[in-house]
Amino acid sequence: MKKVFERVRVDLVKWGQSGLPLALAAWLPLGGCLLSGCQTPAAVKPAAEAKAIRINAGATEPHVAPDGSVWLSDRGFADGRTVDRGPLEIAGTVMPVLFRTERYGMTRFSCPVANGEYEVRLHFAETFARITEKGQRVFSVKVEDREIKDLDVLAKTGAPRTACMEKVVVQVKDGKLDITFTPGIQNPMINALEIISRPQ
Repeated sequence: MKKVFERVRVDLVKWGQSGLPLALAAWLPLGGCLLSGCQTPAAVKPAAEAKAIRINAGATEPHVAPDGSVWLSDRGFADGRTVDRGPLEIAGTVMPVLFRTERYGMTRFSCPVANGEYEVRLHFAETFARITEKGQRVFSVKVEDREIKDLDVLAKTGAPRTACMEKVVVQVKDGKLDITFTPGIQNPMINALEIISRPQ
């Protein structure tokens, strides 16, 4: 897989000083699915009309899935830190590499998109060695006006190092998709996210 990454053009997106996308520099194959039963469009257009934006939180370089979908490196977050857990085994996913890095302690995420309806997929796996039981990390996530309150990843998966996904559908009316993270117990964390435009 490493050799594949080396052959892929890294400058897939033009980014502003804030770390947010200004325009895509190329058309890229998409269609990735981390869990099962989902399909996405085959290509992306310039950022204002992008069908899908995929971000691997904590990653320092893009990842290319076996189906050709491109996951961009960490960007768009405010505050927090990143960590790479190394070659962990992750259950419940066909893309374990996405869950080996994470961002934690962030307060928000923002990405400019065209106004419209979006499906937002948030991907998590509890990989912190000190969290072994449910109730040890609880936080809330608000995507636009949709809130996922008191999310406990370990309670949802039943075991550490196991992938799960939260999905919401939201309307963007101000030209940017905003996500806020609120701590409850321990820091909020995230491994990856997808912003997928829905047909109008």
